[in-house]
Amino acid sequence: QVQLVESGGGLVQPGGSLRPSCAASGKIFSMNTMGWYRQAPGKERELVATITSSGNTNYADSVKGRFTIYRDNAKNTIYLQMNSLKPEDTAVYYCNAHARTTSYSYDMVYWGKGTLVTVSS
Repeated sequence: QVQLVESGGGLVQPGGSLRPSCAASGKIFSMNTMGWYRQAPGKERELVATITSSGNTNYADSVKGRFTIYRDNAKNTIYLQMNSLKPEDTAVYYCNAHARTTSYSYDMVYWGKGTLVTVSS
Protein backbone atom coordinates (compact mmCIF):
# COMPACT_ATOMS: atom_id res chain seq x y z
CA GLN A 1 0.00 0.00 0.00
CA VAL A 2 0.98 3.59 -0.58
CA GLN A 3 0.14 6.39 1.82
CA LEU A 4 -0.03 10.05 0.82
CA VAL A 5 0.16 12.75 3.46
CA GLU A 6 -0.49 16.39 2.63
CA SER A 7 0.66 19.33 4.69
CA GLY A 8 1.08 23.07 4.31
CA GLY A 9 -2.47 24.28 3.92
CA GLY A 10 -3.86 27.13 5.95
CA LEU A 11 -5.42 30.57 5.95
CA VAL A 12 -3.98 33.24 3.69
CA GLN A 13 -5.10 36.65 2.52
CA PRO A 14 -5.98 37.31 -1.12
CA GLY A 15 -2.82 37.87 -3.12
CA GLY A 16 -0.79 35.75 -0.74
CA SER A 17 1.11 32.50 -1.24
CA LEU A 18 1.16 28.97 0.15
CA ARG A 19 3.17 25.89 -0.66
CA PRO A 20 1.48 22.66 0.35
CA SER A 21 3.39 19.42 0.00
CA CYS A 22 2.50 15.75 -0.34
CA ALA A 23 4.80 12.95 0.74
CA ALA A 24 4.31 9.37 -0.38
CA SER A 25 5.41 6.42 1.70
CA GLY A 26 4.90 2.69 1.94
CA LYS A 27 5.62 -0.09 -0.51
CA ILE A 28 6.60 1.85 -3.63
CA PHE A 29 8.24 0.23 -6.64
CA SER A 30 7.67 3.19 -8.92
CA MET A 31 5.88 6.49 -8.55
CA ASN A 32 4.43 7.75 -11.79
CA THR A 33 2.17 10.71 -12.37
CA MET A 34 1.33 12.70 -9.25
CA GLY A 35 -0.98 15.62 -8.89
CA TRP A 36 -3.19 17.95 -6.96
CA TYR A 37 -6.95 18.14 -7.06
CA ARG A 38 -9.28 20.37 -5.09
CA GLN A 39 -12.85 20.40 -3.94
CA ALA A 40 -14.63 23.54 -2.88
CA PRO A 41 -17.80 23.44 -0.75
CA GLY A 42 -20.75 22.34 -2.83
CA LYS A 43 -18.63 21.62 -5.88
CA GLU A 44 -17.12 18.57 -7.52
CA ARG A 45 -13.48 17.65 -7.17
CA GLU A 46 -11.43 19.17 -9.98
CA LEU A 47 -7.92 18.84 -11.34
CA VAL A 48 -5.45 21.52 -10.33
CA ALA A 49 -2.12 20.28 -11.68
CA THR A 50 -0.27 17.09 -12.50
CA ILE A 51 3.37 16.17 -13.02
CA THR A 52 4.83 13.05 -14.59
CA SER A 53 7.90 11.23 -13.32
CA SER A 54 9.91 12.95 -16.04
CA GLY A 55 8.66 16.38 -15.04
CA ASN A 56 6.00 17.14 -17.63
CA THR A 57 3.29 19.29 -16.12
CA ASN A 58 -0.35 20.05 -16.79
CA TYR A 59 -2.46 22.79 -15.20
CA ALA A 60 -6.08 23.78 -14.99
CA ASP A 61 -6.71 27.00 -16.87
CA SER A 62 -7.85 28.69 -13.67
CA VAL A 63 -4.40 28.33 -12.05
CA LYS A 64 -2.05 28.74 -15.02
CA GLY A 65 0.54 31.40 -14.35
CA ARG A 66 -0.18 31.40 -10.60
CA PHE A 67 0.50 27.84 -9.45
CA THR A 68 3.57 25.69 -10.04
CA ILE A 69 3.79 21.98 -9.35
CA TYR A 70 7.15 20.32 -8.85
CA ARG A 71 8.45 17.11 -7.40
CA ASP A 72 11.40 15.57 -5.64
CA ASN A 73 11.62 12.03 -6.98
CA ALA A 74 14.19 10.99 -4.38
CA LYS A 75 11.69 11.82 -1.63
CA ASN A 76 8.53 10.81 -3.52
CA THR A 77 7.20 14.24 -2.68
CA ILE A 78 5.35 16.86 -4.67
CA TYR A 79 4.79 20.50 -3.94
CA LEU A 80 2.33 23.09 -5.16
CA GLN A 81 3.60 26.65 -5.10
CA MET A 82 0.48 28.79 -5.05
CA ASN A 83 0.90 32.52 -5.69
CA SER A 84 -1.58 35.35 -6.17
CA LEU A 85 -4.22 33.38 -4.32
CA LYS A 86 -7.87 34.31 -4.79
CA PRO A 87 -10.91 33.61 -2.61
CA GLU A 88 -12.12 31.19 -5.30
CA ASP A 89 -9.03 29.05 -4.65
CA THR A 90 -10.51 28.14 -1.27
CA ALA A 91 -10.91 24.36 -1.16
CA VAL A 92 -9.63 21.14 0.27
CA TYR A 93 -6.57 20.20 -1.78
CA TYR A 94 -6.01 16.49 -2.34
CA CYS A 95 -2.85 14.75 -3.42
CA ASN A 96 -3.13 12.02 -6.05
CA ALA A 97 -0.57 9.49 -7.20
CA HIS A 98 -0.31 6.68 -9.70
CA ALA A 99 2.08 4.10 -8.31
CA ARG A 100 3.20 0.51 -8.63
CA THR A 101 4.01 -1.50 -5.54
CA THR A 102 5.91 -4.28 -7.32
CA SER A 103 7.62 -4.80 -10.68
CA TYR A 104 4.75 -6.96 -11.90
CA SER A 105 1.80 -4.89 -10.66
CA TYR A 106 -0.20 -2.31 -12.53
CA ASP A 107 -0.50 1.34 -11.67
CA MET A 108 -2.98 1.99 -8.91
CA VAL A 109 -4.40 5.35 -7.92
CA TYR A 110 -3.94 6.64 -4.39
CA TRP A 111 -5.38 9.67 -2.63
CA GLY A 112 -4.40 11.67 0.40
CA LYS A 113 -6.88 12.91 2.99
CA GLY A 114 -6.54 16.52 1.93
CA THR A 115 -5.38 19.82 3.32
CA LEU A 116 -7.62 22.86 3.65
CA VAL A 117 -6.64 26.11 1.94
CA THR A 118 -8.69 29.16 2.85
CA VAL A 119 -8.17 32.46 1.06
CA SER A 120 -9.89 35.24 2.93
CA SER A 121 -9.28 38.68 4.30
